[in-house]
Amino acid sequence: MAIPVDGFVFDLDGTVYLGEAALPGSVDGIRTLRERGKRVLFVSNKPLEPRQSYAAKLTRLGIPTTADDVITSAYVLGRHLAQTQPHLRYYVIGEENLRAELRQHGLTILDELDGQDSKEVLDPHGIDAVVVAFDRTLDYRKLNTAYQALMAGAHFYATNADKTCPMPGGAIPDAGATITALEHITGRKLELLAGKPSTLTMKVAMDRLGFPPERCMMTGDRLETDIKMGQDAGMITTVVLTGVATRDDAERMPTPPSFIVENIGMIPSLIL
Repeated sequence: MAIPVDGFVFDLDGTVYLGEAALPGSVDGIRTLRERGKRVLFVSNKPLEPRQSYAAKLTRLGIPTTADDVITSAYVLGRHLAQTQPHLRYYVIGEENLRAELRQHGLTILDELDGQDSKEVLDPHGIDAVVVAFDRTLDYRKLNTAYQALMAGAHFYATNADKTCPMPGGAIPDAGATITALEHITGRKLELLAGKPSTLTMKVAMDRLGFPPERCMMTGDRLETDIKMGQDAGMITTVVLTGVATRDDAERMPTPPSFIVENIGMIPSLIL
């Protein structure tokens, strides 16, 4: 039986696209939902690009999108910190696009030292908070700087905690690996997570949609982030089998998703 849904939140990697290709059913499925007057948002834990870049990519793949339709973990973290801790000095394990986005929110981001061979680190007592993100330029100096700052009492925040990031040639390590390493060597625990399954991300999404959660659907390929966030918010949840999760994984959850589908193209048939 079809159910009433007004707003949709879609994960991106492994759900809508993989690499530079739209996944089967995503273009037609999202077009159908929009033609039926449904509100659609996209959420990504990947903090590598600004929202405008994700919107441009979706548009290029046949899903016309504006930056206002995209929510990233970097945007959520920057927005939250600007509202709650705007005067702190932040050290970021992350790539330049993330640092630039956080600066756009008015935050003070400490720069790396010049000189690739330098063995020095920033003064850990001058770092108020460490932010960990997906960083393909991670090296020992960054890890050591974060370690020293955390041992000196800096706050411990992250954009996302995904263990891996899906890629066309196979998954690669994501921020979760760095967070776990720092937790292990410092004995500290992460204090703040901005991305899925954080309530921070869901609050931004629900504010944008403007509908009660029971009239909204969260769709993604990861049970521990996408589906958990939707369930925690009281949303209808749908897992697609185009990414990480398998049908067996979903069915074994203590509370399985509302729906398990092969791809996004099947969703319009499930809802009113």
